Formats: sequence, C-alpha cells, structure tokens
Amino acid sequence: MRPSGPPTDEIPIWTTPDGVDSHTALAVIDLAMRAGVAMVATGAAAADVTATVLTLTKAYGLSSVHVDVTYTSVSVSYHRGPNADPITVLRIVRFRVQDYTRLERLRGLIVDLSQDPVPVEEARVRFDAVITAPHPYRRWLVAVAGGALAAGAAALVGAGVFIVAISFVTATIVGRVLNWLTGAGVAAFFAQIVAAAIPTAVATLVVVAQSKGVTFFGDVSPSLVVASGIVLLLSGLSVVGAAEDALEGYYVTAGARAFEVVVLSLGIAVGISIVLSLGKRLDYPIAISSQTLLTDNVALQVVCAVVISVAFAVMSYASGRAVAVAGVAGGLGWAILAVGERALQLGAVTGSAMAALVVGFASRLVAKRLTISALAVTTAAIVPLLPGRMAYEGISQLVTNPDGNGFAVGVPTLVQAFGLGLGLAAGVSLGTYFAGLLVARSQGVRPRPAAGATLPVDPVPDGSLSSAPVLSDTGELGAVTAPAERVEPVEPAEPAEPMERTEPVEPDAEATQRP
Repeated sequence: MRPSGPPTDEIPIWTTPDGVDSHTALAVIDLAMRAGVAMVATGAAAADVTATVLTLTKAYGLSSVHVDVTYTSVSVSYHRGPNADPITVLRIVRFRVQDYTRLERLRGLIVDLSQDPVPVEEARVRFDAVITAPHPYRRWLVAVAGGALAAGAAALVGAGVFIVAISFVTATIVGRVLNWLTGAGVAAFFAQIVAAAIPTAVATLVVVAQSKGVTFFGDVSPSLVVASGIVLLLSGLSVVGAAEDALEGYYVTAGARAFEVVVLSLGIAVGISIVLSLGKRLDYPIAISSQTLLTDNVALQVVCAVVISVAFAVMSYASGRAVAVAGVAGGLGWAILAVGERALQLGAVTGSAMAALVVGFASRLVAKRLTISALAVTTAAIVPLLPGRMAYEGISQLVTNPDGNGFAVGVPTLVQAFGLGLGLAAGVSLGTYFAGLLVARSQGVRPRPAAGATLPVDPVPDGSLSSAPVLSDTGELGAVTAPAERVEPVEPAEPAEPMERTEPVEPDAEATQRP
C-alpha cells in the first residue's frame, strides 16, 4: 500500500542566486509595489496587477518573486535563497477610483520598462510623472457627463423631455454631492444613501407639484427620475471587476469586490426606501411607470445607449480613443439585446448576458489593436444594460405596496435585477476571457493562467524549468514561473512562524521592509 517513489506533487525550490544585490532589489521591489498599488487604486483586476508586478521585477533580474493582491493591500515577497535574507513588503490601498487614463499610462510605462529597463531612479521619476499627471477632463465636464448619463438612461426607459431635463440636473447635483461627501471623509455606504435619496426626493416633489395642480409639458413619469439615478449610482460599482477576479481565481479579491457591491447597493435601497416611506406617509406616493423601453424606434434606443456609454467613459477618465470605442460598444450591446428580446424572444437576463458576452469579446480584440484599456471599454458598454428601473420597482414594491404583499412581490423583482447584474458581469468577463484565448492562440503563446493553475513545464539541461511565454491583459509577453526555480519533490517541512506585516502610516510613505 505504500508508494514506491516520492510524492508526485512538485514543489518549487530555490536553487541559485540571480545576481541582484540587496540595494537594487529593494529599489526594484519598492517601484513594483508602487505600480501595483496604483493599478489596484485605479480599477485594475487582481490578475492584471500580479502579471504587471512580475513583469517589472523580471525585467530588472529578480526571478523568485511572489505577489499577493487583495482588495485593500498588495504584498511582494522576494526569495533570495536559503542563505540570504528574504525581502517582503506590504502596502495598503488607501483609496479606489475609476481612472482608466492613468491605468493605461501605467501599463504603457511597465511595457516600456520591460522592453528597455532604465536605472531604477529614472524609472521612479517616470512613474511619479504618470501618477501626478492631471486628469484629461475638467471637473465641470465630468459633472456634465454624469448628468448626460442619467438623462440618457431616463430617455432609454421612455421618459419625456421634462423628465430627461430633470434627470440631467438631478444627476449633476448628485455627482457634486458625492464628491463633497467623499472629500469630507464620509463612508461610501452613507454617501450612497444620500445620493439615492436626492433623485427620489426630486421625484416626490414632482408628484407634490402635480397634486397641487401644476402642469408640466410632455409626459411626466417621476419614477423614471429615480430609475435614472439608480443607473448612475450602479455604474460606479465594480461588478465586472468582481466577476473577472472570480474567473481568474482570485477569490479573496473577488469576494471583497462583490461584498462592496452588495453593501453599496444596500445603501441605494436604504436611501430610496427612506424617501418613499416619507412620501407614502404624506400621501404622495410615486407611481411606478409602466414604460420600460422607448417606442419601437430601435435606432433611438441605440443612440441613447451610445450617449450613456460615452458619458460613463468620460466620468471614468478614459482616453479619447477609449471613449469612442466605448460608445460603439455600448450601441452594439443594446442592438444585440434588442434583437435577442424581439427576434429571438429571449428573456431579459439571457439577452443581457448574450449582449455583454459579445461586447466583452469584441472590446478585448479592438482594445488590444488600439492599445487602450479593455476594462474601460467593457465597463462603459454595459452601463446602458444595468437594471436601474427593475431595482427601483422592487424597492418601491417593498415600501409602498398597499396590499401588504410587498415583500412577496418586491423580493422576486430584486432577485431578478440581481440576476441580471450577475448575467452582465459573467457575460462580459467570459467574452474577455475567450478573446484572450483567441489572441494567445494566434500569437502562439500560452494564455495567462488563473491563480492556482498548474502549468506544464519542460526541463532544460541546467536543471531549471522553461515555460512558454504567457500573454497578459496588456497584450505583452511575460513569464509566470521563474527560471531560477527548480521543481523537486521534497519532504514536507515544519510550518514556519507567521511573519508580521507592517503597514505604512501615510499613503505615500516608503513601504516597510522586513527581512
């Protein structure tokens, strides 16, 4: 019953030094750490951050490097051998914001350094120049883009001219309030409550004005103001990032992103519920509009989807080419959804997932050719498909259902909205993944493996291991396994004591190093 040989599981064992002195290694790891934290802070996926950090350290000769990325921290460990002190550095991600222009510039800098490594001091100067560069758009333009997103969302679900104008003004105010609350240090959950309460309060005021005999021009559906505000707030959540991290095998980061989405969505529900409850007590309930789409003019719907996608891309500080591609992708996604629902008789969840899959697949291929961020394009393209009105309908049913069956009616609606969001995230992530496989196959390289995946390796005469090049999200070739590591079967060792992790006090302070 006993095995006749050693264990079949292969464990990487460090064998030879890589020739990098301690001073240089410290500087390279600090630079790689700063790049990783900046990428996490600007919205990059965990797998992309890991591949980028490994590419940068390998370019400077550091082979035995291990990277661990969570949603709030990045740690890099450099194993220098059994007779040398290892280097482990941890940095905290203090803030997170969608800034795709800065993310594209960071990726471009890493690619340049991997192809032509310059002295670390010069690389740090170039890195600081990328981080401190001004945004490509002024604040007023970003505020206007937020208003345009809400106005397009309102028009997409059948709002008249008056409601579209009200949605534009309300969303602009919401954007400014969110910026002020964030600057004041208010927690994101409470900021979402306030932001969701604003469009609901505006819709209630419209209902009050109607009850007092005030007439408005055009069709007036106050609930669509709330629905457009929900789309604006949902667009900033990292649903796509959570799904991408889960598919890549980074379950800790995916779980953190998903839980943040749940908490912030709960904040939206609480803000809307508070105002709806007050309106009901004052006998001013907001009726749910029966309109779900525009008229049969699909071309007008596609135009609204393009406006929404372009507006979100501007809000996320995407580059000019990424904004244009995002607009095309958003229109394509809505057209596919319309065909799926009308011609193929697909449900909302299936049609949205199919549209997101096509958008993710096409966006990855186009983004690689144009050297822009695929994440910026896909995230902006699915914003028109977000279930804003469906989420509002479920919340309204929970709060204002006069029959007392609000829970039985509202919860299934909210579950359907949640399922639609999951379908969008899964569809766009799968489309991106399949496009990556196609690109890797066309270039004759191995696609980047998910975390924990086992790679086949071939021995070389010097006893080390060689592996085929790996394609990362940046479209560049990198290696996952270090050539200075050799795989040998070993007996299990006693577990070492856990190492303390020291966190920096200031966001820009030097990372604490511990041998």
